[in-house]
Amino acid sequence: MKILIIGDGAREHALVWKLAQSSKVTELFVAPGNAGTAQLAENLPIAPTNIKNLMKVIQRNQIELVVVGPEASLAAGIVDRCREAGVLVFGPTKAAARIESSKAFAKELMENHGIPCASGKVFFTYFGARRYLLNQTPPIVVKTDGLAAGKGVVVARTLNEALVALYELMVKERFGQQAIVDEYLQGREISLMAFTDGSIARPIAPACDYKRVFDEDKGLNTGGMGSYSSPELLNQTMIKKLTETIIIPAVYAIGEEARWPYQGVLYAGLMMTTDGPKVLEFNARFGDPETQVQIPRLKTDLADIMMAVTNRTLRQIKIKWSDEACVGVVMASEGYPGKPKVGREVTGLNDVDKDIIVFHAGTEMRGGKTLTVGGRVLTVVATGKTLREARDKVYDNIRRIRFDGCHYRKDIALRAIDI
Repeated sequence: MKILIIGDGAREHALVWKLAQSSKVTELFVAPGNAGTAQLAENLPIAPTNIKNLMKVIQRNQIELVVVGPEASLAAGIVDRCREAGVLVFGPTKAAARIESSKAFAKELMENHGIPCASGKVFFTYFGARRYLLNQTPPIVVKTDGLAAGKGVVVARTLNEALVALYELMVKERFGQQAIVDEYLQGREISLMAFTDGSIARPIAPACDYKRVFDEDKGLNTGGMGSYSSPELLNQTMIKKLTETIIIPAVYAIGEEARWPYQGVLYAGLMMTTDGPKVLEFNARFGDPETQVQIPRLKTDLADIMMAVTNRTLRQIKIKWSDEACVGVVMASEGYPGKPKVGREVTGLNDVDKDIIVFHAGTEMRGGKTLTVGGRVLTVVATGKTLREARDKVYDNIRRIRFDGCHYRKDIALRAIDI
């Protein structure tokens, strides 16, 4: 089977890494890929949103399955085009992907279908939102309606911070004109995802990610600075309950709205509050950096799962996960999450232990050297019998990899060790 993976991040490298282990897979292509995927597949220099050229290479290379990584590709309608061309594709349609591409749509869907979430309001004008904010008590959450690569959410600790965020989102049109103002939820944040063919859902091992750029959750929101997954994060009873009360109702609701079964991965960002779990956000694809710590725990052939999702036969697949813990830490460029400084040489990639996995994101090979080309550069991943063991392995190895201006969080999974 020939497979094309769309995307260039560490998430896509993790998917390529797993699919390359399948006996069902004969050829792997990645568009556009990175220095890491180039070691396992053929990189194609095509942007994830260039639907016209993607369809050309799909037909030219007789691709049998397309796997969509980034949300921008879904929002651009790549799944719809593949379906029209009769090509199997793993991912939801453009209409279904609105669960992520429009937070206003997601808010309305959750409220209409009784899915627990933060209370809030959607605003179409800056002055209406500003009047509402002036009557709220911080902390307050301000969100853009559209896609923002994980950086369109501001948790404002003061009213002034909230007003500044609102101005940037709605007046400067940084990410879009619509905005959502949500209540601030407290608790433990967990990412729960599931494979779904539109009829049933099979949960993916849950993970916890770290969105703030600096230790102790300080600084700006990012696309994610690290993650961990372990059997202790959620017990099987709770996973089953969350799947039945949140994931499956959302799958059915989105399917009704989109008039087509939701197929692919549905991601629910949850806050485990004292009033019970509540949805912070839905995403229409694998998480990043969560995928980098979930996929190493997957024991079942990923190609089999993806084919079952696209053929709507997921009920016939039993998905198994390892009992090991997994920790991943993101190495980022100087300047990230603002404008990153790129073109720095990455060294030490061959100095890590054999059981360490390094998933590439913002990298490319040039003149025999690995250079940085983006904000999040690498995710260094380790598994272990315990969370402590996995964490110790990561931080023992991450210091061996170097590039000028590199920064990473030192507290990934630290507090979870004692939970």
